[in-house]
Amino acid sequence: MAQQWTSVIENEIQARNAEISSINHQIHSNPELAYEEFKAHEAFVTILTSLGFKVTPHAFGLETSFSAEFGSGGRLVIFNAEYDALPGIGHACGHNLIASASFASFLGLAAALKASGLPGRVRLLGTPAEEGGGGKLKLIAAGAYKGASAALMVHPGPGHNLPSHIRGVSFVRMLANVKFRVHFTGKESHAAIAPWDGVNALDAVCLSYNAISMLRQQIRPYDRIHGIFRSAGDRPNVTPGNCCVEYYIRSQTRAQAEALWQRVLKCFEGAALATGCQMHTEPLNSYADVRPSASLCKAYVEAMPEGTVSYDEPKDILAGSTDMGDVCYECPGFHGVFGIGTEEGSPNHTKGFTRAAATEDAFARAVECGKGMALVGWRVLSDDVFADEMQKEWEADMKLAAQGK
Repeated sequence: MAQQWTSVIENEIQARNAEISSINHQIHSNPELAYEEFKAHEAFVTILTSLGFKVTPHAFGLETSFSAEFGSGGRLVIFNAEYDALPGIGHACGHNLIASASFASFLGLAAALKASGLPGRVRLLGTPAEEGGGGKLKLIAAGAYKGASAALMVHPGPGHNLPSHIRGVSFVRMLANVKFRVHFTGKESHAAIAPWDGVNALDAVCLSYNAISMLRQQIRPYDRIHGIFRSAGDRPNVTPGNCCVEYYIRSQTRAQAEALWQRVLKCFEGAALATGCQMHTEPLNSYADVRPSASLCKAYVEAMPEGTVSYDEPKDILAGSTDMGDVCYECPGFHGVFGIGTEEGSPNHTKGFTRAAATEDAFARAVECGKGMALVGWRVLSDDVFADEMQKEWEADMKLAAQGK
């Protein structure tokens, strides 16, 4: 019986290869930045409507989000489709491939639901602005994941960092990321005529930068602190009166990242006190840690061709942070990684990765992952025991997360 639904899913995805390829090509050929993904949005809405699906454009209050759904009753599985690009280097994180894989998953799982007549719902959710814009945070706030039993997506990574026989990694943790801008306000003066009249905001910036550099000696190996100067004065002969820095504070869990931020904050407060400046902080869209569902990850390994997907090695295949982490705090989540044909020195966020994400081989790998995710989604919708165990596991993990573990 299981093989019957595997065939239904795989046959539907194969039959719709032209539509999936069209989406992949349109997104990669027309890179659009966060919250400006109008062409990608229109392409998805047009194709999904032509295939007979109920589509909501501009979904959940976001201009470039959409939602397509099939089925009724039962449990709800969501596939996330990302499609924003990076400034200057296009789809250097391969979001065209993420969108393609999720589109394939949606089509395959919808076909299985239709053929089986079983209760259950599948949703393809357009999730704009992952690259720093926190699109999923706004979707969460608007209720896009309310009532979901699982949310899945897969992300391309540098294939040259994987053993030759491995094409992907299923269980991939990513760091939480607390983001802030810090503004220092001093007092301008002529730096040559009356420097004693000034209160130098750039001194506060430099003092805090050095304090944070010293703090790094006393943080854990997985912690990350990095920042830039947003503004640091305009002319050498004017004492800077207003300066701004922006920092990312990362750690293994959301609770640990927030605790680390409190230590970093003291560096800014001390610098303000020492220089006589005023200081205020501006929170940005922080991302929680990715906490994958072990049940979903094991099912994905089983669903993919035998021996091609590792459960959790190498652990550093995709570092950094993503707003998918926040989704993992809403429902059981899956954020696997698959390798594409990159060369040494061309990981994510490079021009070399942009080129690799455009190849037919990368597209074929994305579609293969889409089939695997659809099979996992089918288990969530059709296997009550599996779904119950997955939910209990997630609830237990959320208790650990609340403890900062």
